[in-house]
Amino acid sequence: MTIADRWLLPDGMDEILPPQATRMEELRRTLLDLYDRWGYDLVMPPPVEFLDSLLTGTGTDLDLQTFKLTDQLTGRMMGASADVTPQVARMDAHSLKRQGPVRLCYCTTVLRAQADKHQGGRSPMQVGVELFGHAGLEADIEVLRLALSSLEAAGAGEVHLALSHIAIYRALTQAAACNDEVERALFDAIERKAFNRVDALVAAHVSDPALARMLGELPRLHGGAEVLEAARDALAGAPAAVAEALAQLVRLHRGVAAEHPEVSIYFDLAELRGYQYHTGMVFAAYVPGYGQALAKGGRYDDTGRAFGRARPATGFSMDLKQLATLAEREPPVNGIWAPDDDSAALTETINHLRAQGERVIQALPGQHTGPGAHRCDRQLAFEAGEWRIAPLN
Repeated sequence: MTIADRWLLPDGMDEILPPQATRMEELRRTLLDLYDRWGYDLVMPPPVEFLDSLLTGTGTDLDLQTFKLTDQLTGRMMGASADVTPQVARMDAHSLKRQGPVRLCYCTTVLRAQADKHQGGRSPMQVGVELFGHAGLEADIEVLRLALSSLEAAGAGEVHLALSHIAIYRALTQAAACNDEVERALFDAIERKAFNRVDALVAAHVSDPALARMLGELPRLHGGAEVLEAARDALAGAPAAVAEALAQLVRLHRGVAAEHPEVSIYFDLAELRGYQYHTGMVFAAYVPGYGQALAKGGRYDDTGRAFGRARPATGFSMDLKQLATLAEREPPVNGIWAPDDDSAALTETINHLRAQGERVIQALPGQHTGPGAHRCDRQLAFEAGEWRIAPLN
């Protein structure tokens, strides 16, 4: 390896430099303070866990994204966390064991074996919240509102919220009694909105004409709030779970619109992201100029069952690196420049100012850079027998 190669990073791994690192840290504090005001307690999951607990109930997608390694102490397989949500579910079910609703938040770096097809990164800094122990729609509305408040705090202007409900597709395919192979093919076609392929599959494999018609209509049901009315007509006669899911989407729309009337809400009943582990509503929040959702979440009940405690759960997550680009700005020029002087009086003055929260940069012997290079707008000058803050010359 040549010297020129030593600075190379693996594909998808990035380093955070000033001023972006400063912006990210400011935003991290802002969001965690926001979550604290809503009653969410901070947790810090480990970066590595045993594989059989890390991937419990998450489906194959997360398995493919997980870096795997062997524990030298036990010989067991471990995985680097690629998604914090399963870890927090384990904490709620096994470590905390609290009664009633539990609100938890987190902010930590995760590692992914494959680059995200939209974002490209393999080391996002995941920030989010999880609400356990309440099966009612009130918890989902709270999570949605908090996600939108998070985007607002990060500097997002125009926000578009996409809503769906996993139970609609699940109830229809269960009623149609499709085998696994047909169900996988239908899932792929509906998710891609390949209308002709959907129509061919249901015509060939769904014997009930009413169910076949409903499955054919599903990928076509997307748009504004009027889609919910159209869905009630198109899916009339569907299993009761479908009507209940549509009613929940109506309530979610009202609950979000009442608090965030400025947000554009879009419904896509064929949105099946996270189908393997989501159990109810799912959502994604988009901002113009970004090709991927900046906040994603939904309901994922009973994830803690494998840890001996099934609990209702809902939440969302975001990538702090992406959020920090919403309102990029240079860090403030607000430092105080101190000269290269080792006098006790100057040291005492510097310590006093730093204790008060001031940013003080003291010159080092032989330093060639000046105050401007270190974001200073003031200096310490010795006047009338004492060190005082003075404007820069």
